[in-house]
Amino acid sequence: MSDLSTDLIKDIPLFQELDTKSLASILENAQQRSVSRHAFYFHEGDATTSLYVLIQGRVKLMQTTPEGHQVVLRIAVPGKMFGGAFGALTYPISAQAITDSKSLSWDRKTMAQLIKKYPSVALNTLKHMAIQVQEVQDRYRELVTERVEQRVARALVRLVRQSGRKTEAGILIDIPLSRQDLAEMTGTTLFTVSRILSAWKQQGLVKTGREKVIITAPHALVSLAEDLPHMPAEDPLSKLPPQA
Repeated sequence: MSDLSTDLIKDIPLFQELDTKSLASILENAQQRSVSRHAFYFHEGDATTSLYVLIQGRVKLMQTTPEGHQVVLRIAVPGKMFGGAFGALTYPISAQAITDSKSLSWDRKTMAQLIKKYPSVALNTLKHMAIQVQEVQDRYRELVTERVEQRVARALVRLVRQSGRKTEAGILIDIPLSRQDLAEMTGTTLFTVSRILSAWKQQGLVKTGREKVIITAPHALVSLAEDLPHMPAEDPLSKLPPQA
């Protein structure tokens, strides 16, 4: 991995507080893996083998509920970790590439060696696992307590903050996003998501196309997501990268 820059992993939560020399050593122990669109890195229940850091593309992380429904917990973007190599014998989620994707990975044995060599990695691992548990709890809380329209709005707000890009038409969610994906993210049906997006389109909140969503009224979307009676004075989605 000597051809890769340590910039790829310096901001990864697991490797924070490490110097450039340590990061270079960690990078040397990484493997690269490419996965084509719609293919899986792993399935829920597969034996845990590796920790992944996405460096290109988008990957959706999914879990099946006890009732057999598939829920998209989050979408990994470049620089984000997924998978695991810390104690669990099987993956608790599935990871499917939304686009052609590339990642770095470290197997269980390598991660164990890195944790012994760099104590901060062990502490960062615990922090990361706690955050992941909180994210799962938040998603399930939303499914149980929030109205469907609010859940869809909240999911779009999260995606804008992850992958939003300003365009002349509005804020583009810069990943292929189908209505089925949104249904799985919000624990509802394709019909319900289609009905909500059609209503929002008529109201001027969004523009939609094939696997594309553009937010045209971000204030209103945030109000729906937060269940606010009035639109906020300042748009919290305004600080996004401009169109390339």
